[in-house]
Amino acid sequence: MEGDAIETQALRRGADAGPAPHRLSHILAEMAAHATRPVSIGEIRDALADRSFAALLVLFAAFNLLPLPPGTTLVLGPPLVLVSAQMVLGYGNAWLPRFVLDKTIAPERFRKSTDRLLPWLRRLEQLVRPRSWPFVGDRLIGAITLVLSIAITLPIPLGNWLPALSTAIIGLALSERDGVFFFVGLATAVLAFAVIGMVVGAAGVLARAVFGVHF
Repeated sequence: MEGDAIETQALRRGADAGPAPHRLSHILAEMAAHATRPVSIGEIRDALADRSFAALLVLFAAFNLLPLPPGTTLVLGPPLVLVSAQMVLGYGNAWLPRFVLDKTIAPERFRKSTDRLLPWLRRLEQLVRPRSWPFVGDRLIGAITLVLSIAITLPIPLGNWLPALSTAIIGLALSERDGVFFFVGLATAVLAFAVIGMVVGAAGVLARAVFGVHF
């Protein structure tokens, strides 16, 4: 009898707490399973039921991690720049222009992209939790992701994957107020810019050797 009473109280507490929020991995898996027509960015945003900066940072950064056709970052990078800039300016909610929301992904490509994305996204989501959050506002985080977003958008060989990974990690950290995870994302950002610096430096050396061009 006592055990039944404890179980009933636990169930009641769970009901009072409400349903657990769906994470991005769950939402994308559900959309991919039911996709029969092109999926728009607006539909994904609406499925999140959350126009927060964290959700959109993770969403667009995650898509930039995929091996998509050349030039795709020129489409998926600017929304990150826009969202980050709004954070820097102190906006309360993120806004995206209609031409971004109307961009669509073919259903088969959406399913393939989601299949590649979900394993690592689920692993990251399992690691993040509220702890040691050092910030009061989001402006500094926005400034960091703004610089990363610009790096993602620029056509630098090997230069967008690590910034996108860093942005996704920082976005997840922001969603759960996880200070430890944030510093992991920050360390990834430092590594990303080191790689970009080496790529740009190597390109400069090659240009000087072949064409005599000096930067």
